[in-house]
Amino acid sequence: MFWFHWKHPIKIAIIVALCVGCWFAFSPVAQKVHLGLDLQGGLRALVELEPTHDVPKIDAGILDEELQVLQTRLGGLGVSELTFEKVGADRINIEMPGLKDPEQAIKLIREAAVLEMRPLSSEQLAKGQNNSAALYKEAGPAIITGADISHATVGTDPGGAPAVEFTLNSAGAKKFYEWSSKNVGKPLPIFLDQKLIEAPTIESAISNNGEIHGGFTQDSSIRLANELNAGALKVPTKILETESVGPTLGRIDLQKSLVASLVGLGVVLLFMLVVYRVPGLLADLALVVYCFLMLAYVSLFGVVLTLPGIAGFVLSIGMAVDANVLIFERIKEELWGGRTTRAAVGVGFKRAFWTVFDSHVTTILGAVVLYWLGTGTVKGFALTLLVGTVLSLLTAVNITRSFVDVVVDKDLATAPALYGV
Repeated sequence: MFWFHWKHPIKIAIIVALCVGCWFAFSPVAQKVHLGLDLQGGLRALVELEPTHDVPKIDAGILDEELQVLQTRLGGLGVSELTFEKVGADRINIEMPGLKDPEQAIKLIREAAVLEMRPLSSEQLAKGQNNSAALYKEAGPAIITGADISHATVGTDPGGAPAVEFTLNSAGAKKFYEWSSKNVGKPLPIFLDQKLIEAPTIESAISNNGEIHGGFTQDSSIRLANELNAGALKVPTKILETESVGPTLGRIDLQKSLVASLVGLGVVLLFMLVVYRVPGLLADLALVVYCFLMLAYVSLFGVVLTLPGIAGFVLSIGMAVDANVLIFERIKEELWGGRTTRAAVGVGFKRAFWTVFDSHVTTILGAVVLYWLGTGTVKGFALTLLVGTVLSLLTAVNITRSFVDVVVDKDLATAPALYGV
């Protein structure tokens, strides 16, 4: 008895609470919804890992390690929506939306960043001052490498120029102290990718901290600090292709997509209202709830919205409308057959359910296959379509039904003409 009297207020209260929760989840939209490369500009790079004498074959382990190094390096650029995707056995597709300095990113991808501190005599340094390759060959075994550095940050030298400050791990600190305590007054050249960047003189025993000067700019010091924190690449990288999208072009695409989506949504809402009248209005309300749910999903799960993703979203709106059309046409048939409005609504929803369910399941299966076999933008489209179709089934069958039941049970609109008959 309690449920009979209170079921409609409870259902409406749940729907309202759901909408309020969604609103807090995605508001403000500009901060909560992350835009992809094609909508805010940035850089996409397809990177190939090249085998070497020491690493003759690129296996899954090497691919994972190099991907992790690149993630850490590029993460230091302050790009929050970085995406990395393995392509085949030896390639990585990297998308960096919102990137303001593509050249810096390309250098981070290309440079191996093998840092080595190798001993040389003052005479050797003076003799080969302008020949890094010859000095590297003459230098002794590395005392310290990038693997011995636990953390690196950007600092300044006594003259105020950019420098890189580093902290050694316990093993590196022990090695450095033992060597430096025995070689006070001697130079210790620092090589980066076999190129001499500076040759400081050891003035006293050094334990766990140090500083690298090398005529750095602010950008190059930031890049080296990022590379040291991420670690060196084990194999060379080759950039096969790059695609740069300017922020202005991305903004134009976003504006066009939003206008197209809003115009399409407006036409659909108007069509439902004109053709199906009261049920159409209720379906429009359910469609608004659906949009709230989709925006909440995009915000809560950190989905990066791209043009294909927007296409999947719009297509799933079509699925939601299609479901309502099937149900309302069935209700009209029952009204034409002489049933009362209450009976026509009950029978219409019941008989149209399996048709609606089957059409949604078919779309869901297609989206799953696309996601499983697709890559990149195809996956983004498939995932948005998949989630959108599931939510459209929920709104069409449950939320629209709740709205219609309230109107019919409370005798707010019972005339067949109000149902498009």
